[in-house]
Amino acid sequence: MAQMGNRLSFTFADIRLTALPSGALHWPDEALLVVSDLHLGKSERIARRGGTLLPPYEGPATLSRLEADISETMPRAVICLGDTFDDMEAARQLSADLRARLLALVAAHDWTWITGNHDPAPPGLGGHAAGGATLGPLTFRHVAGDDTPGEVSGHYHPKAGLTVRGHAISRPCFLHDGRRLILPAYGAYTGGLRCTDPALAAIMGPRARAILTGSPMVEIPMPR
Repeated sequence: MAQMGNRLSFTFADIRLTALPSGALHWPDEALLVVSDLHLGKSERIARRGGTLLPPYEGPATLSRLEADISETMPRAVICLGDTFDDMEAARQLSADLRARLLALVAAHDWTWITGNHDPAPPGLGGHAAGGATLGPLTFRHVAGDDTPGEVSGHYHPKAGLTVRGHAISRPCFLHDGRRLILPAYGAYTGGLRCTDPALAAIMGPRARAILTGSPMVEIPMPR
């Protein structure tokens, strides 16, 4: 494990990867950027279903973060690990400005949409959709599946906490245990599932570690 400015590099499946503070994963040798669970349109979906009205700013905030990560890492390819939209109606309701920004990003890269449980495939945005993808030793899918070595997934929105100078903090995190890597949710309005939840404890190995996003990035043993 090595920290580079406000990024953190680590070895997984015998390759060097970099966790970014935003929650994106960078594979420099393959010029690949991976993000998961953007949940664009969440505020619109909640309002449509009669829930609490939230300021509709998560779309611009999430896309600005993605644009910044792409500008920084200059990837050849991008993989979205599913749940890019909060549901399919949210994808159809995407504003003209956000749609234009997203179309520009997709057109400039080899873009793969991994289908999630919220969105079978984003409509009319280019790129290509797939239930999963394999590149070298890594297998990309939305939800952690069998014990395939080198599996990279999302879905769970993991978060972890620790105490720093007497203050408890909780942040989204990456989880990895040598065989499985789970990305944090990338979207601005996404919640999180604590690492201590049985759903995560059941699928991560005993030596799993958590990489907390934000600043500074910190790697700790996965809380149990």
